[in-house]
Amino acid sequence: MRTQVAIIGGGPSGLLLSQLLMKEGIEAVVLERQTKAHVLSRIRAGVLESGFVRLMDEAGVVRRLVEEGFVHEGAILSFDNEQVRIDFAELAGQTVTVYGQTEVTRDLYDAREASGGSTLFQVEDVVLHDLDSDKPYVTFRQHGQDMRLDCDFVAGCDGFHGVSRTSIPASVRREFEKVYPFGWLGVLSETPPVHDELIYASSQRGFALCSMRNANLSRYYVQCDLSDKAGDWSDDAFWDELRRRLPDSVAQSLVTGPSIEKSIAPLRSYVCEPMRWGRLFLCGDAAHIVPPTGAKGLNSAASDVYYLHRGLRAFYGERDSAGIDGYSAKALARVWKTQRFSWWMTSLLHRFPDRSDFDIRMQQAEIAHLQELRAAQETLARNYVGLPY
Repeated sequence: MRTQVAIIGGGPSGLLLSQLLMKEGIEAVVLERQTKAHVLSRIRAGVLESGFVRLMDEAGVVRRLVEEGFVHEGAILSFDNEQVRIDFAELAGQTVTVYGQTEVTRDLYDAREASGGSTLFQVEDVVLHDLDSDKPYVTFRQHGQDMRLDCDFVAGCDGFHGVSRTSIPASVRREFEKVYPFGWLGVLSETPPVHDELIYASSQRGFALCSMRNANLSRYYVQCDLSDKAGDWSDDAFWDELRRRLPDSVAQSLVTGPSIEKSIAPLRSYVCEPMRWGRLFLCGDAAHIVPPTGAKGLNSAASDVYYLHRGLRAFYGERDSAGIDGYSAKALARVWKTQRFSWWMTSLLHRFPDRSDFDIRMQQAEIAHLQELRAAQETLARNYVGLPY
């Protein structure tokens, strides 16, 4: 087999890249380790920056997102019983759209199938070869058969545990990581959202987040210990703890019900440099991970896709390699800014188990700074809706 771009990973970043390339007449084959059903069973957040929505539109996959997504012009931050609304539209001139990542992925699969794009599922033993040459190729097994895919470039969109990042020699890679001393316990329930905008709540008991998937499907989180197990938390215990962390007026409006999904996610920050080696380009979680506090995971992947797509388009259309040559530096410049914002939001809103009295006072001062200064709220809003590509 031969193609121009081999895309490793059939998640939203790999699929979005494949659709954008197809619009330019650039051939791509997507290799996915799991089945399509498994990929679509993953529960992920879905706060989309305006830039992400524009990319979906450019890829021709925006109809259902526009029809069913919820445009949010702001979000609520609460500190015990005090609330501050961050008006995205007024402060930053943009909005965000709440639309589940599972639905984004479903729309991209539907579009790829409709356009006849090649996606190979259940591929195993993927190995990337000769990445530092002008003739890279990928070997893998599918349904017991050995296969080879020759290509011009490889896009590694296969997440943190994929093969792409580790295909860059250890002597070349530099990795940065921060592990946070807590996790998020998340519950999905078929209940109406407690508010029509997201609520980020900081209390003496810890952090909580109120979000939604649609008008009758809510997603809630509470900060928890890393030693906790999802099974340790009954539904009643979760709802009781969530209420304690919300402002009284919000807690009284909370509609509870049986959980249909419950899980715990650890929080960490991670960046791999460089994001390009030879003919290999890393995108999304293969290169960087952020804590979910700032809603930057999928959106950071989209910015990678933007830079890589533009670079490949210029290479094939104009034989101009400046875009792909500068891909790593340009992508990392934005990645580190989103890392900073996610780290800041996490530090602002959570309770750290080892914090000193000085740390507590600094957190209180930071909260007051945000509550009192419009400029601080504007900075938050501009980062939350998405920095320009």
